[in-house]
Amino acid sequence: MNIAFFGSSLVSAYWNGAATYYRGVVRALHLRGHKVTFYESDAYDRQKHRDIPDPDYARVVVYPHGGADGVRRCLDEAAGADLIIKASGNGVHDALLEAAVADLKTDRNLVCFWDVDAPATLERVQSDSADPFGQLVPRYDLVLTYGGGDPVVRAYEALGAKQCVPIYNAVDPDTHHPVPPDDRFAGDLGFLGNRLPDREARVEDFFLSAAAALPDRRFLIGGNGWHDKPMPANVRDVGHVYTRNHNAFNCTSRAVLNVNRDSMARYGFSPATRVFEAAGAGACLITDAFVGVETFFEPGAEILVAHDGAEVAEHVRALTPERARQVGRAALRRVLAEHTYAHRAELLESVLDGAGGHRLLAGATAV
Repeated sequence: MNIAFFGSSLVSAYWNGAATYYRGVVRALHLRGHKVTFYESDAYDRQKHRDIPDPDYARVVVYPHGGADGVRRCLDEAAGADLIIKASGNGVHDALLEAAVADLKTDRNLVCFWDVDAPATLERVQSDSADPFGQLVPRYDLVLTYGGGDPVVRAYEALGAKQCVPIYNAVDPDTHHPVPPDDRFAGDLGFLGNRLPDREARVEDFFLSAAAALPDRRFLIGGNGWHDKPMPANVRDVGHVYTRNHNAFNCTSRAVLNVNRDSMARYGFSPATRVFEAAGAGACLITDAFVGVETFFEPGAEILVAHDGAEVAEHVRALTPERARQVGRAALRRVLAEHTYAHRAELLESVLDGAGGHRLLAGATAV
């Protein structure tokens, strides 16, 4: 299958938390014989902060973020693809692409909207009946999301989606795996995530308050935007952590923390990419509680769950090195057995087949 994919960025994770998700999905599709062209803009200095060169599993086309001529040329090229995907949250030309990709529908292709932040998209549309995206949803053959479970599916169906299927985050074992510790990331608890308005208050609760409660322990925060955030003295800010260093970050601290954004926590069933990355590295993961966590990992055995900063602090206080290794090993076994991008690509193929893509899939040959 020839796939045209309009997303935020495949080659840069700079202000782009979906990067490793895209890489995992696209690489898994490539290994199953599909050809992917990934169209991304040069917005937000992402091209200046690349994590990887153009990969061998996709053709990357970069268009200018200013003006619409560049993105329209990409749309003209993508029109001949078997499957045309518009992902959410590209940051530039989103409204143009949402309408244009729907317009590319023919009886010989499939058009898909892939929502990598479905709770936020749905809350936006539900609060504004004039939002043009709401009228576009029924025109897509398929809506995919990277989380949200039944609540997101029902909400998209209420907007007229023909079919909505979550394709959850996962791990690429060739990319995220155990590595030796790195002193740059030493500490008792590490958190990795960009400073965003709909996450900051939860980071204050689950991470910074826990650090304040344990002044004799070492805490580490990575990601963009935290440099001017007031923090307890035992928190060290390491700034943007390139994806090539994620394994070391996850393998060095005794435990790492996941903090969901507000909307994802409300909808549930939305484990972030970092959850599977950490599990793939064999890290001991503490997560803020969200509905459906047990669907992915067994609380207390494969993941530790906290309802507030006080519970995070208690986990850190009680966590011995052996207990941390035990939880991390169990998470690694689970993620390799059930939550790799190979599993997700297989599910995606079955969904596409059911959406009428069986003739298109017939041309794919695994490599």
